[in-house]
Amino acid sequence: MMHVRRFTPHLLRVLFVSAMALVASGCSMAQTKSFTFQAELPENFTISATTYYDSASGEACSGHKVFKSEQPKGTHLVELTLPLTDTAKGCSMALKNVVLNIEGQWGKRDLDMDMDSAGLSIRDEPSEAVRPFPTSGPLVFQGQCQWLFRTMGPYRYIVKILQCRALDANGVVQKSLAGGALQRDQLAGKTVKLVLTVAKEELPAVGDNWVKFPAGWKRCMGKGLDDSYGFCRGNTTDFKPFKMPDGRDCTVYPNCTE
Repeated sequence: MMHVRRFTPHLLRVLFVSAMALVASGCSMAQTKSFTFQAELPENFTISATTYYDSASGEACSGHKVFKSEQPKGTHLVELTLPLTDTAKGCSMALKNVVLNIEGQWGKRDLDMDMDSAGLSIRDEPSEAVRPFPTSGPLVFQGQCQWLFRTMGPYRYIVKILQCRALDANGVVQKSLAGGALQRDQLAGKTVKLVLTVAKEELPAVGDNWVKFPAGWKRCMGKGLDDSYGFCRGNTTDFKPFKMPDGRDCTVYPNCTE
């Protein structure tokens, strides 16, 4: 004879509590398969992350995802949760690289902006290039962004180029991009932080186009007003005017007039 078990209110409560515990445990396990990325940004800067995955089991598969954070005006700290694993059509994938897309706004118009990047590489094996996590708090990478100015077009309008590079422990700008290498088995549940600053002084994008004076930078004449290259080539006495983004005619940057 088959016995039918009755679900009493007490038994139902026990089953419900047990189920919720399993759900919570599953969520906790899922959370450990990601790490937190934070970015401390200068004013008028934003950042997003593109994560790249390769097969974790030798299968021929790869993929990427884009992560963007809603960043209200005036917010200088961005936080993203980046998964360490992913699946695509049943293929298990592991995070290999994170490309950090940095966007800076240098003027009032939408087009008055430029972009550069930083990056994080994920290593499976120990390496001298991998920085260990501190005993507490996030692992911090430092970087500095530099605005480079130049003229463009027949009217010689000022435009700017963004260049972001790593800083060493002494605050010296390096040739490499900001960011660094991370070891996979140290990452789950941890926080990695990128702190970006902006150089106080803007510099010419092309060195032999401008000459610096106490009042500011002057644009070399080159072969004439129509010479779009306008290299100084030793001529540091003849200069030509240019235009600010707002249309002002100027002779010295950034003060416009001497």
